[in-house]
Amino acid sequence: MQLMLDRFNLGKLISSEKTSKGVGKQTLSVTSSSGEYVLKGNPLFEGQFVEEKFYEDHLQTRTRLPVPFPYLVDESKDIFGWSYSIMPRLPGRHMNDREIQEKLSREDRKRIAERLAECLCDLHSWKTEDYGEFDPANQKIRPFEGSYQRWLYGRIRYWLEDAQKYSAITPKDVKWVEHTLAVSEYAFKNLSSPAFVMGDFKADNILVQHRPDGWRLSGIFDFTTGYFGDGAADLPKMVSMYLDRGEEEVAKQFISVYFKCSETKEGFLERFKVHMLHQKVLDWGCAKAIGDVTWDHDLSFSRWAERYTESAAFLLS
Repeated sequence: MQLMLDRFNLGKLISSEKTSKGVGKQTLSVTSSSGEYVLKGNPLFEGQFVEEKFYEDHLQTRTRLPVPFPYLVDESKDIFGWSYSIMPRLPGRHMNDREIQEKLSREDRKRIAERLAECLCDLHSWKTEDYGEFDPANQKIRPFEGSYQRWLYGRIRYWLEDAQKYSAITPKDVKWVEHTLAVSEYAFKNLSSPAFVMGDFKADNILVQHRPDGWRLSGIFDFTTGYFGDGAADLPKMVSMYLDRGEEEVAKQFISVYFKCSETKEGFLERFKVHMLHQKVLDWGCAKAIGDVTWDHDLSFSRWAERYTESAAFLLS
């Protein structure tokens, strides 16, 4: 750890410990004589930290978002045996922290939802010429093969087929999915402004802090799954969280504020349905695979997912 700090002139090591969050168990909190940091190591794929640095450096200059900066990357493996990154620890606490949730009033929750929506609009203000993913090898955006719609629809069909390994996906479910995709095709064909999509916009990756003027977002991080596509793809995880908590009013505030500040309103409901479908296919397959189903086991996939895919129309009414 001290060798790592020495490499970036970050002072003398005082302590280090596992972070409270982080599904991939990639992070440690590090305190040195020069400050508090988060160390992220053991990359999930080659170039992970180079990709994250690309996104965070650009977001630092293009937006007002509180991203970790500077985001330092060491691609050499002589210290830990793998590459790593180190960044300043941001202030605040995770927005789904139990102590914070217990203190929030209904109005507090709605104000935080507004801040989240505004954060997404700022995030999606970063536009590029091509729909695609960052290629760490050449430091450029690699366009999707064919089209963005083809890439997105292909992912949904792939993960739906994968879910059949762990659960019953009936012909009726497949027909419902294909119908949902078919009626939304035109909405994606009319898209012409690729925006940065975080790909994992959820409570675990958001920090909040209470100030005299109210709650604010004090940190947003973890851009491992970023790409350039339709900004509405960042809505489903947060909307699902609110719906699962029975906070429809807060979900309504979140999606309404986002819609008002979004630059791409045409075909919004159709596009949202597809992005929510994508998320629910992933959620269903994962929960069934690891035995973590929290809903009625007798529900078919289409019956279960339809509540979420149809939510935008209700929330915007």
